[in-house]
Amino acid sequence: MGKITRALQKATQESLVHIDKIIKSKECEQIIVHKLKTSKLDARLVAYFDPKAVISEQYKILTTNILSLNKGRPPKTIAITSSIAAEGKTVSALNLALTLSHATHKPRIVLIDADLRRGQLLNYLGSTARPGLSEFLQGKASLEEILFSLDDIDHLSFIASGAVPVNPVELLSSAPMRELIVTLRDKYNFVLIDTPPVIPVTDAVIIGSNVEGVLLVIKAGDTQQGMVTRAIELLAQAHSNIIGHVLTGVEYFIPEYIYRYL
Repeated sequence: MGKITRALQKATQESLVHIDKIIKSKECEQIIVHKLKTSKLDARLVAYFDPKAVISEQYKILTTNILSLNKGRPPKTIAITSSIAAEGKTVSALNLALTLSHATHKPRIVLIDADLRRGQLLNYLGSTARPGLSEFLQGKASLEEILFSLDDIDHLSFIASGAVPVNPVELLSSAPMRELIVTLRDKYNFVLIDTPPVIPVTDAVIIGSNVEGVLLVIKAGDTQQGMVTRAIELLAQAHSNIIGHVLTGVEYFIPEYIYRYL
């Protein structure tokens, strides 16, 4: 047991050192993303509004990295979480879903808002309240009733969080939740699940143990290293497979001589 613990600690430390190097390598000049078309969607969904923006390119790199995992056989069920709140996980999940849906083989994607406490998916999509995961897990709505899509976004479906239940942990750890993941895995090429942060509640750890991969979102210059370490430890204890980290809040310096190519 001691060897396993030491191995986890070493892997965590190496990961944090790598993240710290990335943060320090960035020089500060903020990039402004322009909302190039009219839509109810939040302007932070840059993969929709400005696919050629520098930030959009980073999501394309993330997509490429995911698609290349396991020699081109990537995990189909992926949870997106963070250590604490306000690190940009929902925005990252949405931009990743949009970018994945634009892949050359046009995979079918479903994005689930599994934050049954403070779901934000509908706010970012500019959509009104509707039945969602909560109602499905309580037997109040069918899968067909909670799945929805947007007219101008192809190959991408959504499931909202639904009404806030009194027992989110019990619902997310239930047999219907596990069965839903299996059902959607068979129906879609990728199932992305936006979860609550790891440290405040156990929801993300529960979901992380039932998916093939977990992406941990970290806000540069804001999230404390100890928080990231603890989040990784909690996910590891549940045997979650952390497939990568998404660094948000990074400001890029773009040399003038390459700007014309962007």
